[in-house]
Amino acid sequence: MCFNEKISKLFTSASFGNAPTIDGLNAKKKNIAFVFLVLIISLLPLFLSPFRVSLVGKFITYAIVALSIDLIWGYTGILSLGHGVFFGLGGYGMGMYLKLVASHGKLPDFMSWSGRTTLPWFWEFYKTAPEAILMIILVPSILAFVLGLLTFLNRIKGVYFSILSQALALIFVTLFIGLQPYTGGTNGITEFSTLFGLPIAGVKAKYMWYYVALAFLVITYIVFSSIMRTKCGRVLVAIRDGENRARFSGYQTASYKTFVYVLSALFTGIAGALFVPFSGIISPSEMSISNSIDMAIWVAVGGRGTLIGAAVGAFVVNITKTLISESFPEIWSYFIGAIFVIVVLFLPRGLTGVFTDAKDKISLLVKKTKASKTDK
Repeated sequence: MCFNEKISKLFTSASFGNAPTIDGLNAKKKNIAFVFLVLIISLLPLFLSPFRVSLVGKFITYAIVALSIDLIWGYTGILSLGHGVFFGLGGYGMGMYLKLVASHGKLPDFMSWSGRTTLPWFWEFYKTAPEAILMIILVPSILAFVLGLLTFLNRIKGVYFSILSQALALIFVTLFIGLQPYTGGTNGITEFSTLFGLPIAGVKAKYMWYYVALAFLVITYIVFSSIMRTKCGRVLVAIRDGENRARFSGYQTASYKTFVYVLSALFTGIAGALFVPFSGIISPSEMSISNSIDMAIWVAVGGRGTLIGAAVGAFVVNITKTLISESFPEIWSYFIGAIFVIVVLFLPRGLTGVFTDAKDKISLLVKKTKASKTDK
């Protein structure tokens, strides 16, 4: 099998009922692994500088995105290559709120530079924290509902849906860059001052937001794990493994797929909002196709259909990316590309699959050793 065919298989097999998910980890083992991961992350601020804490905080938000993509790709067979849009919409919601707070009721600076004299009507919904939180939840969810309903009712799936989601990312990036007086254009929205009353650049705010993001990561994992233990979760897996069979069995597959797509978009939007205080900026680049593909790579590297694998993949890929880019700033992208090639060729089930296979081989070796001793 050639490399191009393996890439195609990696990114489309879930959509055609052939997902290389992990069967060797039961729910209890995955939960223990996740608790261990959270415990490690919670202790990191004790040993890291404020800059590194913000960096790991970003990785936590990426892990939330990875869980969201694993829910629709690993468990339902829907590969979205446009989830950066939902991440960006959530980020812009938080950015608009923080910018209005920093402007002290005045017109944001980039609007004045663009010749505007009044605040755009849709910015009015982000003047207070409760309104901003509501919009951060609603905007990505409504967009996902409309897009999901239109595509899934028309039975658009597989690579066709993936291409459509890429087009969505391209449209939104172009739109947000072109709407300079409303979105800040290519530069995005930045220069925030406070985060719920605390100086956003202060150490206290960084640490507080770090644990808020970690709490949302835990909530995301609990919600998704709980769903997969219900009848709804079993139907989602049935759709992944054979949508036509699920439909012929009487299930409204379009409704289930729309539901899980909206849920995934909602949590991705929340992750985008959590990301902004760590980065200090939100720009159209967060919605780009390349960012959306990166999100899928996190899940592929960690292992689809596990949740814990997706979270681990997000941390491993981004930590590796950071360390390599700091040491080899001119050629770091080649290293990341090499990692992806290795996953495609040799690790189709990701790091979780490697762990599961190793565990099974060790168990088999132990059994053989005991059997040989018994025979003697």
